[in-house]
Amino acid sequence: MNGWAELERFLHTDPRDVGCDEAMALLHAYVELVAQDAGAEQRYPGIAAHLRACGPCSEDFEGLLAAISGQPD
Repeated sequence: MNGWAELERFLHTDPRDVGCDEAMALLHAYVELVAQDAGAEQRYPGIAAHLRACGPCSEDFEGLLAAISGQPD
């Protein structure tokens, strides 16, 4: 793998992406909605876009979701 796919993804960031600061500020609310299957992506499209693009924030999301779901990550 030469890394071109990652570079291409980085260069074409979704304009709805809210960035790390805002995503982390609302992550707890987003995770609650995901756990309840209550339309988190529709309510917070910017956070959803950010989590698709940011590995570290996505890992935080997965860990928090596993913690509130009672499932190991």
